[in-house]
Amino acid sequence: MTMRFFHRALWMAILPVLFVFTVPVMAQDAAANLIGECAATYDPTVNYFPDRVEIEYASTFEVEYFNNYKVIHVNTPWQGAERGFTYVLVQCGTPVPDGYEGAAVIEVPIRSMVSMSTTYLPHLVALDEVDALVGVDEFDFIYSPEIRERIDTDELIEVGGGNLVNVEQVLNLDPDLVMTYGLGSPDYDAHPVLIEAGIPVALNADFVETSPLGRAEWLKFTAMFFNREYAANTLFNAIAADYAALTELAASVAERPTVMVNGMFQGTWYVSGGSSFAAQLIRDAGGEYLWADDESVGGVPLSFEEVFDRAQESDFWLNANFWLSLNDGLAEDERYAEFAPFQTGNVFNNTARVSPSGANDYTESGALRPDIVLQDLIHIFHPELLPDHTLYYYQRLS
Repeated sequence: MTMRFFHRALWMAILPVLFVFTVPVMAQDAAANLIGECAATYDPTVNYFPDRVEIEYASTFEVEYFNNYKVIHVNTPWQGAERGFTYVLVQCGTPVPDGYEGAAVIEVPIRSMVSMSTTYLPHLVALDEVDALVGVDEFDFIYSPEIRERIDTDELIEVGGGNLVNVEQVLNLDPDLVMTYGLGSPDYDAHPVLIEAGIPVALNADFVETSPLGRAEWLKFTAMFFNREYAANTLFNAIAADYAALTELAASVAERPTVMVNGMFQGTWYVSGGSSFAAQLIRDAGGEYLWADDESVGGVPLSFEEVFDRAQESDFWLNANFWLSLNDGLAEDERYAEFAPFQTGNVFNNTARVSPSGANDYTESGALRPDIVLQDLIHIFHPELLPDHTLYYYQRLS
């Protein structure tokens, strides 16, 4: 499958374009990382990783390269973590280095993987490594057509999630790697039981990032396990360039509409903190987020009355729970109708791409493609700037 993506220096060229989600396996120089194979012989003077990544936006991991291995430090695996994790990725066919006691050693390129989060799946599609996927946590949460095809043809196994992961099933799959996440709680985390069973595990902390491009840059993390740095750099550089051009475009607006977000959940209204990636997307799209003054990076718990006092006359309402219509909102709480955007029809939700099982592509591929999310938001707030854009993740609720 071919990917069409565009690296545009001028914002005018962005206006009519909507990206799709695969990246070509582009021709590489003769001196390139080994893809799908081991080193035939070992020469300590040879650089086995001529294609390398540099981390520009992500704040929670870093990488060091050496001739035949690379060392990844996940410094903040979850908010408030007291220690990080280190992974030594050794080119197969070459020796394991000394001096990394306590680190996980994994031979690369890996050939099989279990994914415990949907946000890693678009990476595999983009890197042309879908065939390496042998297991996932739950089928119902997956939107990607490429992954769903593997589910429909019985090429994937469902292993469960959290501390209830089916360790025996994972052992039977014998993956080169399980990519998962941690919350710092034995009641929810899968990695302690998997590591105890001797299964290679890597913690992905994309959800800890507070910037849209920081989250997207975790593509490079996944790529390093496959030696696919070249493909990751190619795609991410295009995403970052497009995001920057779109931000510059939206910065030119004279007026910024006010924006409220989310909805009630079990009696509490959690709004995104002012230092969150969601707040940055609104700001970069030319909106005035009503809780921009809050320094939190996660959800801020508020009462209905507190939100109403600040947001009653807001111009736009985004991400209202999982509503597909305004009637869904009224069924939850009739008081929602008292907000101005509810009355003016300016409620937009990221539910345009939802599967029959409830999988939402916004939370899947949207993490990798903040440039497309930003196009949607600019078109919502300032349609004159992107007049030919068709909403992709978002839809206006009626």
